[in-house]
Amino acid sequence: MRIVKVKKVMKEKSQKIVHIKFAGSFRAASFYFSLLAFCFLFSSNAFAQVQLEDIEPPPLKLLSKAERSQLEAAADIKPRTKLALELMEARLVKAEGFGANEQYREMFDELGGFHALVDNTLDFLNDNNNDSGKVLNNFKRIELSLRKYITRLELIRRDLPVRYELYVRRLVKYIREARTKAVEPLFDTTVVPGNKPK
Repeated sequence: MRIVKVKKVMKEKSQKIVHIKFAGSFRAASFYFSLLAFCFLFSSNAFAQVQLEDIEPPPLKLLSKAERSQLEAAADIKPRTKLALELMEARLVKAEGFGANEQYREMFDELGGFHALVDNTLDFLNDNNNDSGKVLNNFKRIELSLRKYITRLELIRRDLPVRYELYVRRLVKYIREARTKAVEPLFDTTVVPGNKPK
């Protein structure tokens, strides 16, 4: 009987030892996992900070004095829109040339001027929007041109180093949004005949 009791006590002690060893290994494993997760998060955060420092800041959206004076001289909507599109085309051609020659800072300056021309033209058309066919036709003209520019900007972006790519990607997104803004007046509720407010 005493031998059975001793065996029973030995069995209980061995189960406790196994339980303690398992609990200790679980704690060690969870500690090492936590340490590994902390190291991973810290290293990825440091890597992201280094990456952000390497990205080129976006250019200033500025019109040149000559562009501004030409646009202000064209008072009528249609000639002004055509002039703005010609100026945008010239800026984009220069940007493509600078990109091909790997003169990225100059390319950025041209894209900043292009961005400013798009803003200026859309603002001008929105300010003069009185639901006349003349303004709506120019919105359509702008939209068609912006569609072509998206493809050309994507071609520019494809050949850029990573540090210059972010702004061009955002510019493409902005041009897509500008196309939407240019199309909205065409489908406004006041354009449909018979629904104009009196």
